Amino acid sequence: MTDRTAGAASTPVWINGELLPADHATIPFDDHGVTVGDGAFETIRLIDGRPFALSRHLERLVRSLAALLIPTIDLQRARSGIAAVLDHAPPDGFLRITVTAGRGPLGSPRGTAEPTVIVAVRDGRVRLDPTDVVVSPYTRNEHGALAGIKSTSYAENVVALALAQEVGATEALFANTAGDLCEGTGSNVFVVVDGELRTPNLGSGCLAGVTRALLLGLLPEAVETAIPISDLARASEAFLASTAREVQPIASVDGVGLPACPGPVTRRARDAWCDAFAGGGDLDP
Repeated sequence: MTDRTAGAASTPVWINGELLPADHATIPFDDHGVTVGDGAFETIRLIDGRPFALSRHLERLVRSLAALLIPTIDLQRARSGIAAVLDHAPPDGFLRITVTAGRGPLGSPRGTAEPTVIVAVRDGRVRLDPTDVVVSPYTRNEHGALAGIKSTSYAENVVALALAQEVGATEALFANTAGDLCEGTGSNVFVVVDGELRTPNLGSGCLAGVTRALLLGLLPEAVETAIPISDLARASEAFLASTAREVQPIASVDGVGLPACPGPVTRRARDAWCDAFAGGGDLDP
């Protein structure tokens, strides 16, 4: 029997100002985050009990809420919730902040309730081993209302990832409607083509990833540009970038191995990341 609770929070959960045991941390049935996936979230790595790049994640959360037309939240109150949860959390894992539009009708229209704010911690480790990816049969709409937003409306990603996992891959890559590489279900993508390190520009519809932005600051040779999805077949090496992957080499795309894994550029990216942020480096860059 599959354990449906695997990965669930075991430390207390903070909801709208109240710290609750994980088994008793619930939200109402008519919360718009439950009924229609109306909300935004951030996942933040914990290093020795401290959140990494918290300010950047909170800034993106505010941008996501504004794009979703959800009233902004009191960030100082949210930070208090984070501190309360971290007092009971293990030193390593991932902190998740979720904000929904709050209680509302059982349909698309919103109510007038205040947003629901949830802070929780889950176990987990950064995935660094080379991994296989596939190209999703679905496309990202770079012109859609959710383009580039860290929305809780994640079912499209869930389906694409489930199909990838059926063939042994850990990530699915999306093309956008223009036929250009966009992003993974939970990661940004960097590829080396013709000796040049490239990553999709934000116009592709990809998320403005925190790890992506930090890597661009560490790797001045990286170019943000439109990348035809067909260029994956010409890539000499590639890697995924996200909070839970940092710099993870891609071993194969659709079952075809890349020439180098990890290649020299990927190794240089990983070394630059470790030099900047590992071993007690700046945790709020």
